[in-house]
Formats: sequence, structure tokens, C-alpha cells
Amino acid sequence: MPKLDSGNGTSAPRRLPYTIDAVAWTPKKELQLPQWTEVGRRLGTMGRCSQWWLGDWVRYGVSKWGEKYKAAARITGYDGHSLRNMAYVASRFDLSRRRDNLSFSHHAEVSALPPEEQDVWLELASRRRLSVGDLRVELRAAGRRNDCDRAPNGRVPVEDEGIAAVCPECACTFTVSLARAVAG
Repeated sequence: MPKLDSGNGTSAPRRLPYTIDAVAWTPKKELQLPQWTEVGRRLGTMGRCSQWWLGDWVRYGVSKWGEKYKAAARITGYDGHSLRNMAYVASRFDLSRRRDNLSFSHHAEVSALPPEEQDVWLELASRRRLSVGDLRVELRAAGRRNDCDRAPNGRVPVEDEGIAAVCPECACTFTVSLARAVAG
């Protein structure tokens, strides 16, 4: 994965030809095509990495201090359900198995599969340069993923009152309310 350093071989920060804040990227001056291209690479890298970073960050907090999804949601601005999903996907891939040439979403598509199958599908996606949608189509065609109707009727997109579940027939993931899970 490319490092997000200053790019000038020193540890001193350099003045960037743009500003960036929570809602905008704005050039400070005219950029040449190579500068614009490099900025795009950096922004793309940050975007592809952020879900991994947040998933690992949440997992650390949960392992250190217990259930902290509400606090993590307040801190990050993400909803608890999204943070749970990020943490789930991050938990399914050791650092050595994460592929920096594929998106977090590629990994999420195969996260419910056994590790050996995950690796096969990720290798296929990498080799064929499959989009996430194309990977989903391939998984369905192979019978390995199906957003099925067999998931319990109690599946709900909830923040802190649900648990992640995996359909035993098709490996699709969904959230089940705790009340339904406890009731059986």
C-alpha cells in the first residue's frame, strides 16, 4: 500500500498546493496534470484504506474496553451498524491476507466465506480486475452468495441492538435484532 508521507524524502511537512477539509478539496493554485494525478492517487488510497482503519480501530476499542459502538459512532460520525460491518470485515482478514489492490468492499463481499475460499475469490477478482458488482455476480453464479429471502424475518438494520448473522445456506450476511436472536 502506498505510504501517505510528504513525498519529498524528508520528515518535514511540505506546503500542499491544495486545502482539504471535511466537505471539500480545493486547489490553492493551478495544478499541472502530474500534480493533479498524484493528489488523486493519495485521495484514492485514503478512501480505500479508511474502512480498514476504522474497522481495526473499533476492534481495538471493543477488545480493550468492551462494547463501545455507541461511543465510536459519536466519535467518528458513522452509524453503529456501519462500524459493526467494518469491524466484522476487518476481523475476517488478517493483515497478511488483505489485498491493497482490491477495495474493502471486495473483501466484504467474501467475508462470510471460509478463509481459503476468500483467498480464491479475491485472487480471481484481482486477476480479472473485477468490480465489486462483477464479483457479486460471480459469487451468485457459483452459488456462494445470494441475498436470500431465507434470512429470518427479524433482520433489521439496527445500531446497537442487533447481531451480525450469516445465512447457513448461502452465506449472505444480515443483522438480527437481539430480541429475535434471544427468542430463537
